[in-house]
Amino acid sequence: MVNTNDILETIRMITDENLDVRTVTMGISLLECADPDPRTACEKIYKKITTCAERLVDVVDNISTSYGIPIVNKRISVTPIAMLLAACPDADPVWFAKTLDAAAKKVGVNFIGGFSALVQKGFSAGDKALINAIPEALANTDFVCSSVNIGSTKAGINMDAVAMMGPVIRRAAELTADNNCLGAAKLVVFCNAVEDNPFMAGAFHGVGEPDCCVHVGVSGPGAVRAALAKLPKDAPLDDVAELVKRTAFKITRMGQLVGELAAKELDVPFGIVDLSLAPTPAIGDSVARVLEEMGLECCGGYGTTAALALLNDAVKKGGVMASGNVGGLSGAFIPVSEDEGMIAATEAGVLTLNKLEAMTAVCSVGLDMVVVPGDTPADVLSAMIADEAAIGMINTKTTAVRVIPAIGKQMGERLDFGGLLGYGPVMPVNMSSPSVFVHRGGRIPAPLQALKN
Repeated sequence: MVNTNDILETIRMITDENLDVRTVTMGISLLECADPDPRTACEKIYKKITTCAERLVDVVDNISTSYGIPIVNKRISVTPIAMLLAACPDADPVWFAKTLDAAAKKVGVNFIGGFSALVQKGFSAGDKALINAIPEALANTDFVCSSVNIGSTKAGINMDAVAMMGPVIRRAAELTADNNCLGAAKLVVFCNAVEDNPFMAGAFHGVGEPDCCVHVGVSGPGAVRAALAKLPKDAPLDDVAELVKRTAFKITRMGQLVGELAAKELDVPFGIVDLSLAPTPAIGDSVARVLEEMGLECCGGYGTTAALALLNDAVKKGGVMASGNVGGLSGAFIPVSEDEGMIAATEAGVLTLNKLEAMTAVCSVGLDMVVVPGDTPADVLSAMIADEAAIGMINTKTTAVRVIPAIGKQMGERLDFGGLLGYGPVMPVNMSSPSVFVHRGGRIPAPLQALKN
């Protein structure tokens, strides 16, 4: 039961501690829009999205106003576009990206995700065409986000796809070099991608989802940090975990409320609440500062991985108790450029790529919004993807890489994206060549733990 004190505490989290609903994301299936004529397909896509999401922004804004709950973003995720390209193999995938962009602008959402391909076990019709078109598609659209799933615990890792993605990331950065390489910031490479993720850039509408539904992504690292600040500095870690669970419970209940209201008003099924401690560049809204509140001098030092494991687990446990619809990625995100504490730790030289890779094993995503020198070879980018995918595959968890080569920049400089994307210091990269390994191709076989049925 929720008592008056719980309600008042949640209000304080909203007013004083940056608690918000980060996104309400409408998932829309486009499978019925497939057509051998690409122009007809694009017309169907535009009509389906603008019809389903016509009232999305107004409904969410009314909920925010009526209940006093900040809802930062309204977004759309769609069926992976590579599936639709299979019906018209000679089509230009960029047409489809521009159609998504036009539909997003028409309904007024912040981002639209699903310019995506799922190639964990190999390439189907449409997959290679879409992947090769990603740089141009992201350079010629404003709101489109892209993702590629290159591995899974069940399938292993598609190393041919991994080898493709390094050059694609570099090209996406190069084509948007005059805009802080933003194309690469709208592209993420997954292992074990989930079908109901409401967060960009990785959101797409999975084939197992309903025709149309709404998901909610809630974020509250500031609220968790403020709660921990009230604990004595010698409180045992059991008490720390318990407090995080209780705080996550309250945050998730707020997301559940928003999701149910939005689904009812839009007359579509309610999907999931994704309780992810997704930070922003604002002071007091940082996952790194939560870890430091546990007793670390600086995020990235020894003990960081253990503290993050505790945080991630407690967040999930609290969320699961608060809602029967918890899904997505749910846990703690560690995007460098979007987290004030991560930025500070990177600039201090404490947080490194090696430590971020270790943290990937226990957090929700992976190397996220990491800025690297502009001359980083494509093979090195591909090898980063392979390493992260291996962690996800072996540990049966989602991992991802969203890395941005800062074209024309080196260590000591930074990319400033603005808004929720923040700014990223250029991090040093080990340039030892993995070229022979990356270009062997083939598939890293699925691990033994995949043999469950």
